[in-house]
Amino acid sequence: MRVHKPVLQLFAVCSLLVLSSTYGGAQDVDKARGLLRHGTHEKSAERRVAAVRVLGLISQDSQAAQMAENALKDRSPLVRAAAATALGQMHASGADSELKQALNDNDLHVVLAAAHALRQLNDNACYEVYYALLTGERRDNSGLIAQETKILHDPKQVAEMGFNEGIGYVPFASTGWEAVETIMKDRRDGAAAKAALISALATDPDAHTNYALVAESQNANWVIRVAALEAIAKRENPTLLPKIESLLNDSKSEVKYTAAATIIRLGDLPKVHPAAADSRGPQSAGPHAQ
Repeated sequence: MRVHKPVLQLFAVCSLLVLSSTYGGAQDVDKARGLLRHGTHEKSAERRVAAVRVLGLISQDSQAAQMAENALKDRSPLVRAAAATALGQMHASGADSELKQALNDNDLHVVLAAAHALRQLNDNACYEVYYALLTGERRDNSGLIAQETKILHDPKQVAEMGFNEGIGYVPFASTGWEAVETIMKDRRDGAAAKAALISALATDPDAHTNYALVAESQNANWVIRVAALEAIAKRENPTLLPKIESLLNDSKSEVKYTAAATIIRLGDLPKVHPAAADSRGPQSAGPHAQ
């Protein structure tokens, strides 16, 4: 794969800044900063993306963080997404307010990049995005995702996120290669994106997510059912156990085995869980023919 010379130069500049922060006294640090600053204002959006993206390599550097924050206002959504990603990679905790504003961007890739960055900063605002994208509705009046009519009700745009994009989806280790094949075959209907959202919501502390995950355990796509069960297992909320018991009879082996493991895990927990939700929610899932 051919790498353009400007991109190599930017990586070299960023490496110099990283090394200088470790060893100190590098004479070319100011020149390197100037080159990166110039790169973030290049006429070419591709070059601006290259300059902004490498900022994620520089941690604990207020000037690098400021350049990335400024890039969140770039006219190109590709640059804005790169900026959000860089801020998450550098763990720029001071940028949480700017990243939350980016959740109102009119481009889905920017919204997801900002959500993922907030997740890296341990900010629960990310889960509002994941929940809204999964269910098509918001669970509060926080004002996040102002463009919901354009994005949340456009399955095609969600599907176009593709495989391993936005959230960092990793195929399920427990289901093997067949799950990966199924997702790739169905990628145009957004299966990969949906599985990624479900996986990300496993650590969401909000009780509403319990019901969303139980609902997804009834999905017609068996990979989505497995994803929902794995997320339910990780939430360790035993009150959800009765709602998934019937999946032990699922016609798909991967689903019923995952249900069995989830039930065992939840059954081993104390009957009263400190984070347990109330018993309201979707009815118990039923067996599927797929």
